[in-house]
Amino acid sequence: MSATRCGLSALPVLPGEVVLEAARGVRHRGGGGSVRGTLLCTNVRVAFVPGAQPPSFSPFLQSDYSVALRCIRTLVAASSFTKPTVLTASSTLTFIPEELAVFCQDFRLLRFHFPENGLGLQAFRVANAIAEARETATWPGDSGSHVDATMADDEEEGSPPTLLFESLQDWERELQRLGAVGWRVSAVNERFDMAASLPRYLWVPSTLLDHDLKRTFAHFQERRVARLCWHHPNGSDLLRAAGFHAASEPGSADIRCLEVLLGAGCRPCVLADTAELPSPPDIQLAHLRLRALCLPGAAADEKWLSALEGTRWLEHVRACLRKAVEVASLLAGKRCSVVLQEPSDRDLNCLLASLVQLLADPHARTLHGFQSLVQREWVAAGHPFPQRLGLCQDSPREESPVFLLFLDCTWQLLRQFPAAFGFTEAYLLALHDSTFLPYCSTFLFSCQRQRGRGGVQQPRTQTYTPVSGRWDPSPGSTTCRLPPVWAWGLHYSRQQQARFWNPAWDAGPVGTPDAVDPQNKGTPASAWSGSSSGAVLALSKGSLTPQPFPWRSGRLPPRLLRWAPSLETLSDRGGDPIPTPPRGLLLPCAAGPSVRLWRRCYLRGLPEAQHGRLAPCPALLVEELALLQDRLCAWQQDRAHAEPASSPLAPSWQRCVAAIGGACRGPRHPGDVALCRGAGDIATEGEGCSAGRSLPDAA
Repeated sequence: MSATRCGLSALPVLPGEVVLEAARGVRHRGGGGSVRGTLLCTNVRVAFVPGAQPPSFSPFLQSDYSVALRCIRTLVAASSFTKPTVLTASSTLTFIPEELAVFCQDFRLLRFHFPENGLGLQAFRVANAIAEARETATWPGDSGSHVDATMADDEEEGSPPTLLFESLQDWERELQRLGAVGWRVSAVNERFDMAASLPRYLWVPSTLLDHDLKRTFAHFQERRVARLCWHHPNGSDLLRAAGFHAASEPGSADIRCLEVLLGAGCRPCVLADTAELPSPPDIQLAHLRLRALCLPGAAADEKWLSALEGTRWLEHVRACLRKAVEVASLLAGKRCSVVLQEPSDRDLNCLLASLVQLLADPHARTLHGFQSLVQREWVAAGHPFPQRLGLCQDSPREESPVFLLFLDCTWQLLRQFPAAFGFTEAYLLALHDSTFLPYCSTFLFSCQRQRGRGGVQQPRTQTYTPVSGRWDPSPGSTTCRLPPVWAWGLHYSRQQQARFWNPAWDAGPVGTPDAVDPQNKGTPASAWSGSSSGAVLALSKGSLTPQPFPWRSGRLPPRLLRWAPSLETLSDRGGDPIPTPPRGLLLPCAAGPSVRLWRRCYLRGLPEAQHGRLAPCPALLVEELALLQDRLCAWQQDRAHAEPASSPLAPSWQRCVAAIGGACRGPRHPGDVALCRGAGDIATEGEGCSAGRSLPDAA
């Protein structure tokens, strides 16, 4: 049965997609009211086509009215005469359901009501079909399907391309943008014979030949050797690597190659491990607790705020932000090599390397720069998306939403620095929801080798240029024939995509930080007191501890080097003026009140909070902001005439205006009034701003 035969020509179908069951006259209940239409169950997704097709409906692969079968977490059937029943492929439905509740992995809740007008048999069949299909659902990529991208709307002409880092040209182009003198692109892993989970191409020192580079792979776990991931214009380098192999015994020649690779031969080398960050099992446990807390009915608990803190999700967000601030401040203030180390180099290193670049590189905060960052530090670096996102049913113990934690950290930065990012919360929500889509290849594979099916054929230049929205790999290419997630025209209309761009973004120079501040040249390596140019130090809790080079015996230096994670202490020369923070570097506040719950994402399952996946139109936000400012100015004038000029409330209005824009942080004068952006609530007694103050968001 096809969608066209059902009279649903407005619903685009994928190659090989078949409609299994359909029910007409169904009502979809959401935060915006009730919509009447047709509910379909295919072998790929559950789709709802409204009869009148309201403005929020679009004939694209993703909408507020559909969900992929693999994205369904729980399916519940309800009736007035029986208790709600969780449906599985092995369960038996013994009653005619009056309502179906679909709990999605992206925190959405879809509710479909079957009126009493002869839909009993259709409701029974659709409910059983969904329960059975979600157990046997396959990804389009499993059968080599190809999504026709010609239906994608055009994006902005002349937009910069999103680098996919599948070709040598992409790696060379990005290295040239960074201005990393002394580094080159190596094709030593082009056939994936050195490390199966690493990308084809690596950034390595120019002085290190491939013959010598091969000596170093065996001394790292999973052979994931240290390589460059970002270069600061002051000369600092950010590297990432797996843990050192404890059983390896490198010779003198291997040690010399390792010293060149880590930069320990010419500058201080700082080893920053991820021991202070939550482990993948901790992240999974916190995410499960958060999901249970955001279900309907749970938010009514009077101890909801305490339970939210008990999930430890916000605590994990704070830990990631604090560690990223330490590393970014060190790179900006000292000329050194910082090596991010994780035993596997495939989870927390991806998160930490991405956050550091968001803090220090303005280009990463543009929309296409952010997409290229995700491609390089997550997709190409070999983050196991299928296992971590729970897309593989055979490995439930490996599930841990590390990438979703990164998106939450990015939202925290966006909330604290709204004018520093070229994208909006709507874009982050779209990317969050797209991680579970089966229509894109970005999150379907664990590494480049799996994506190319082990082929060694040279692919064409893998850049997605948003001009026509097409994704048409050349015949014979080893690239997956599904489009990347960055082909937004497949999922969202032009009006929805327009909400991805931040109208309040202060563009300025978005190249490298030196373009933002040419005078930012960093501190010479010789300015490190108590350390030599070849010193090796460990960064832990804001302290730098000297240690011998791995695999080389030696006594530790007698002096312990202390360093605090603040730019104000980067100058250890007594009497010198404290240097100002470099422009372009973001230093977020990771204290408890400054880290908020992402309510637009996590509370969408609540009926009163479910108003669609996208944030309000930026134009409406600008209009609302202007209206609030006008009212505030009028109120300020009235209060100025009514109270003496020495009133302690007088200076608070300037901070109130800043609070409307979302840029106000930290303690205020007692009695200050903060009008929160996005809602007209009032926070007093030193509370911070929030986008829509409600009981769940108060944390």
